[in-house]
Amino acid sequence: MNDKQPARVPGTNRVDVVYAGIIEAMSNGEYPENGRLPTETELAQKYGVSRPTVREALSRLRLDGLIASRRGSGSYMLRRPDRNIKRFAPIESIADVQRCFAFRIAIESTSAGLAAEYRTSRDLDEIARAYDLMEEARTRDENVAFVDHDLQFHLALARASQNVFFVTSLEMIIEQMRVGMRLALNLSLERERVWRELVQVEHRDIMAAIEKGSSVDAAEAMRFHLANARRRLFEGPIHA
Repeated sequence: MNDKQPARVPGTNRVDVVYAGIIEAMSNGEYPENGRLPTETELAQKYGVSRPTVREALSRLRLDGLIASRRGSGSYMLRRPDRNIKRFAPIESIADVQRCFAFRIAIESTSAGLAAEYRTSRDLDEIARAYDLMEEARTRDENVAFVDHDLQFHLALARASQNVFFVTSLEMIIEQMRVGMRLALNLSLERERVWRELVQVEHRDIMAAIEKGSSVDAAEAMRFHLANARRRLFEGPIHA
């Protein structure tokens, strides 16, 4: 076993270091697919942290759908993280992207439900315009424009809730949102542009629910979209 502990990156906490270290090891093939990970005690020794710290890192990995725990047996890797992740973002930032998605699911599903109830005709026009611009960027393979219009789509939905606090919340994390979108989009180039097509289908479902005024359907469609966006960050190549 390598006794050298990973250097701690400024701005990260111990849970982030363990989380990033395990992601790195899984990506590099250190742990076999469907194989058992080292015990909590072994991981704690490897990273020089406490077992509760390891436990929290493993909990995040379970939420990401990368590992599963078996009672009395330990944690097992379900699938290998996409190796291209490291090409497009520092591995330490992935934990922050995941937390941003968790926050967005809580905030945007609620605002989408309110948007379905309180949207005006002008709001619907702005949402549709952002969607159409995304579609144009998708067909032209204009990745930067696609992300920019994606952000505008979500901001337009927040404004349609008629609650400035939802808009302000998204504006405060706009750069984190951009990082997550660009990361997933860059990874998708290896997957025959399937990512962008799926995003548009999900956006169309959100827009349709808001147009018909169904707050329940709009909230669920938004929750489904963001949960899928989060999951796509760690999926391998998609096959038909």
